[in-house]
Amino acid sequence: MPHQTRYIYIAQLAIPQSLEQRFTELYDNEHVPLLMAVPGVHSCARFKLAWSDTQDMPEYLAIYDVDAPDVPKSPEWRKASAAGQWPSEIRPHMTVRRHGMFERLKTVES
Repeated sequence: MPHQTRYIYIAQLAIPQSLEQRFTELYDNEHVPLLMAVPGVHSCARFKLAWSDTQDMPEYLAIYDVDAPDVPKSPEWRKASAAGQWPSEIRPHMTVRRHGMFERLKTVES
């Protein structure tokens, strides 16, 4: 069974279609590796929307498995998030950027 922490931090993002290739390249090869080096971060799973029952659902979702709710507010996270080309090439063009921290209540497995 993979490592399961008590908290997940989510990022819901939308980007113009013209920047999707660069978005994916920088997210996978630069942004996620920088954030994975932050103490207390164990994994990142990225998803692209297949369908939704609402029109305002962002196309991209990242789920970070973290040790504590303050990990994304740490100096290490802020430094990693501000590093590389992501802040200048992608962040200014996001049309939706939502973040949230969730506490695990229960896990059920088959």
